[in-house]
Amino acid sequence: MNGQKRADIKIGAKVKILLKKDQPTGRLTEGVVARILTNSGHHPHGIKVMLDDGQIGRVQEVCR
Repeated sequence: MNGQKRADIKIGAKVKILLKKDQPTGRLTEGVVARILTNSGHHPHGIKVMLDDGQIGRVQEVCR
């Protein structure tokens, strides 16, 4: 799953996010979702989440 649909992302799910500072390089950060910050059901750049360590970014991939 690519992280554009809010319904695909659950609190406690393992995801790979793109942090704002890593946008030029495309480096992904893996972590566990603590909060879902995007209210809309879909976002073309990925749903914005906060990881359990406090980092905020847009979901690029939902890990299984």
